[in-house]
Amino acid sequence: MSEMKLSRVLVLSGGLSHERDVSIRSGRRVAEALRSQGVEVSEVDSDSSLLPTLSALEPGSVIFPTLHGAAGEDGAIRDIFEMLELPYVGSTADACRRSFDKPVAKGIVESVGIRVPASRVLPHSTFRELGAQYLLPLIEKSVGLPLMVKPAKGGSALGASVVRSAAELPEAMISAFSYGSDVVIEPFIAGREIAVSVIEESDGTLTALPIVEIVADSGFYSYDARYTAGLTEFFVPANLDSILSARAADVAKKVHMGLGLRDLSRSDLIIDNNGEVWFLEVNVAPGMTETSLLPQSVAATGRDIGALYKELAERALLRKYSTSQ
Repeated sequence: MSEMKLSRVLVLSGGLSHERDVSIRSGRRVAEALRSQGVEVSEVDSDSSLLPTLSALEPGSVIFPTLHGAAGEDGAIRDIFEMLELPYVGSTADACRRSFDKPVAKGIVESVGIRVPASRVLPHSTFRELGAQYLLPLIEKSVGLPLMVKPAKGGSALGASVVRSAAELPEAMISAFSYGSDVVIEPFIAGREIAVSVIEESDGTLTALPIVEIVADSGFYSYDARYTAGLTEFFVPANLDSILSARAADVAKKVHMGLGLRDLSRSDLIIDNNGEVWFLEVNVAPGMTETSLLPQSVAATGRDIGALYKELAERALLRKYSTSQ
């Protein structure tokens, strides 16, 4: 078979998750970057017309998913791509499932020697059956203050809160449960928040992009702080010494490999006051908006982000046809 040429990239965004608006913004930016490289692009929403659209894709087409939240990061949509035998950019369905479930991902990451905050996972049913009036004091005593409360699945800090006093805990739990049936409670790790994006090169090597340090005006990198320009300062590259930078880059690469990720990922980390690097969570479909972290890291390298996206799409196409012969 002669080498298949990239004919079109279908940028998939939107969907019905809580992160729909962010996904649409990510998709728009990816589409613009690809068009700047002369790539034919279709922008498609994830709705009831998606399956017929996917089924009609011509050879040489590649899907570039920019879906965020459960609809795009829990592996389900990638299962559809795989059932239809369509090439796509990013991690496999299985790798997405491992990564999207925070407790599962933390367990795997910890097994490869990376520090993770000790956490408790409690379902909403436990609160109904055992009573919040008994469980909340137990959480405070067991985990200690300050602590973090967040949904076990989800992104963009939706439903996540820093709890600094016992009085704040009930509201934090209600907020987290509004975004999922299971909640993670863990100690709040004070320190410098950073993000390390990893790109898989064509020869299979992993490149850790320049580290982004995140300084939110509110002290917490919330949903608003992530996507509202001016509420957060970003330092790219982060002002870290060479030893800390290398340590953080190594952690992000180990996360990528340990979870079996592919093409690209972004690890969210904390460097505590003792210089130790802690893993918080990983993103298999990092944001691509004007305030997102991976595009900032790519820009800091001087690399053209449109060229990078095109390269990832071409590699996805090559994977498809090199493994189907």
